[in-house]
Amino acid sequence: MTDRSVPPPAGAGGATEQTGVGGAAGAEPATARGEQTRQLILDTALRLFRERGYAQTTMRAVAKEAGVAVGNAYYYFGSKEHLIQEFYAETSVEHRTRATAVLARESGFAERLRGVLQAGIDTMTPSHEFAAAFFKTAAEPTSPLSPFSAESSPTREASIALFREALTGSTAKVDPELRDELPELLWLAYMGVILYWVYDRSTDQAKTRALIDGVVPLIDRMVGLSRLRVLRPVTRDVLGLIRTLRH
Repeated sequence: MTDRSVPPPAGAGGATEQTGVGGAAGAEPATARGEQTRQLILDTALRLFRERGYAQTTMRAVAKEAGVAVGNAYYYFGSKEHLIQEFYAETSVEHRTRATAVLARESGFAERLRGVLQAGIDTMTPSHEFAAAFFKTAAEPTSPLSPFSAESSPTREASIALFREALTGSTAKVDPELRDELPELLWLAYMGVILYWVYDRSTDQAKTRALIDGVVPLIDRMVGLSRLRVLRPVTRDVLGLIRTLRH
């Protein structure tokens, strides 16, 4: 799926860039103008992904639409996959920003978890149509765009860290052994919510909101019950299975 019709210019990632419109080339320090160019390329690519689909959008088309040289586009993003990974990263930052208020305001685990999940949907909503079309690519197990891929690990870890913050900043009493693994389990639950959201055609994805409102109390209850002595063997079995699958 990597679009490599034109190789990136030598020295990509350094202090200078190839620049120009319509193929003109020159050197320019990495300044605010360079950051504007980079953001223009990213914004243009995401718009074309939404309008034409991921498979039909090439780096050449992105460069033409953005009004920059093809080499300039490759200077900032080595492939279409790099553009999507940047989209993941920006989405992750916005997700955390949107969740900040509820994490500062609430101490109850259910309220904090609900706030983080709802903030994730709020962040993704403008990209709903794009996400539905793009999911076919991201769902491919070998795709670097999969949320479970090595390439996606920085964004995945940032998301897990957000769920860890939602847990550790709460008043929840959690089995100590489960506490270490729970943020990743919460992230997996979030992936399930996102999958449902991708296919949700209700107005403003209202069914996804209802799913969050329904599942959060269940998770909250299970987390609270995890400390009961009678359920600890079950908790250990679940954790053992997770660790086996991870390796």
